[in-house]
Amino acid sequence: MQAPFPIVSTMAPTGRESRRGAAATPEAEIRARAFELGFDVCRFARADVAPEQGERLHAWLRDGAHGDMDWMRETAGRRAAPCALWPEAASLVMLGLNYGPDGDPLASLTKPDCATISVYARNRDYHDVIKGRLKQLAGFILSRAGAGDAKVFVDTAPVMEKPLAQAAGVGWQGKHTNLVSREFGSWLFLGAIFTTLRLEPDPPEHDHCGSCTKCLDACPTAAFPAPYQLDARRCISYLTIEHKGPIPLEFRAKIGNRIYGCDDCLAVCPWNKYASAGREAKLAARAEFGSPSLVQLARLDDSAFRALFAGSPIKRVGRDRFLRNVLIAIGNSARPELAAEAERLIADAAAIVRGAAVWALGRLAPTQAAELRPDRLATEPDAAVRQEWRQTA
Repeated sequence: MQAPFPIVSTMAPTGRESRRGAAATPEAEIRARAFELGFDVCRFARADVAPEQGERLHAWLRDGAHGDMDWMRETAGRRAAPCALWPEAASLVMLGLNYGPDGDPLASLTKPDCATISVYARNRDYHDVIKGRLKQLAGFILSRAGAGDAKVFVDTAPVMEKPLAQAAGVGWQGKHTNLVSREFGSWLFLGAIFTTLRLEPDPPEHDHCGSCTKCLDACPTAAFPAPYQLDARRCISYLTIEHKGPIPLEFRAKIGNRIYGCDDCLAVCPWNKYASAGREAKLAARAEFGSPSLVQLARLDDSAFRALFAGSPIKRVGRDRFLRNVLIAIGNSARPELAAEAERLIADAAAIVRGAAVWALGRLAPTQAAELRPDRLATEPDAAVRQEWRQTA
C-alpha cells in the first residue's frame, strides 16, 4: 500500500500554464491526471472555506428569490458549507471544463422564426460527461494516497460550486453571480471532489469586474436588483427551465425567442476576449440546436421530443414546458404565418401548452383569436387557460 499524500506546499499556476513543468507534488500529480481526463482547470481548497456563503444563501431564500425551486430551501442546511454536507471532508478539488462556443452565442436572437438555446444545452448533457471523469480522478487520488475517502459532485448535489471555485482560485463570481475566469471567460462547467485527504490549498481568485456593468445592463428582464444579486423569479433561464407554471405575462415579450436558458449576461462579459472554443468532442454543439426552426419544434409530440433531446439536458423539462417556451417565442416572432402553429396547439392535451398557444395566437392573429374566444371559453376546463382567452380581448 502506498503512503498517503503528504501535506506539501505548492503554488502551481492555473489552467494551461500548470501543464508545464510542475514539481511532482501530490497536487501536481492530481492536476496532471485531471488534464489527461480532459479538464481545463484543477485547483484545491480547504473544506471549511467561504463560511459567509451560508448566510448569503439563507438571506436569498428568505427574500423568496429562488422562486419555486423548493429544493433550494429543502437542501439549504447541507448546501451552506461542504462540511455540513459531509463532515469528514478536509479538502476540495475544484475542476473546470471549458465549453466555450466557436461563434457568437447570441447570433440566433436575430432570427425571429428560429429558437435560441443556451450554449450549455446545445450538446450532450454535461452531467454525464463530467461525473464519470470526476469518479476516475477521485479513484486516482485515493489509489495514489493509499488511504482516505472521496465523493464527487456535479451541479445536481447541494453544493455551492461557484463560491467554492472562487475560493480555490478557479475564477470569481461576477456581478451576474456566475463564475468568470481570466482564461476561459464565462464558459466553464464546474465539478467538485470532496476528500478526507489534506491537500495544500491554492490561493483564492479576486474579483476583477471593476466598474463594468455590462452583464447587468444586458439582462432583458432586469433580474439583478443589485450587483452580485440575482432574483431568479425574473431570470429567463429560471423561467424557461425551472419554472413549472405559465410564464408571467410581464416577462413574455422580453423573452424573445429564447426557449431554453439565456446567455446574454454571460456573452457580453469583456473577459470572454480571452476565451477559446471548448475542445471536448463530447460537448461539441449539435448543428440542429444552433438555431432550430420554431415550426418544427412546435410540432413535436412527446415521443419525438424525447427522441430529439435524448442525452440532452433539455429533455428534463419535458415536452409540455418546452412547448410552452416555443409558443412564447412564436408569439414574439411577429410572423403571422406562424399563427397556424399556435391555433393548432390551443387544443393540446396539456393546459400549460394551451395557455401559451392562446397568448401566441392573440399576438399574431388577434382577429382570429377573438372569433374563437366565445366557444373556447365555454368549453375550456382549465381556469388559467380561460384567463388567457379573456386577456386576448
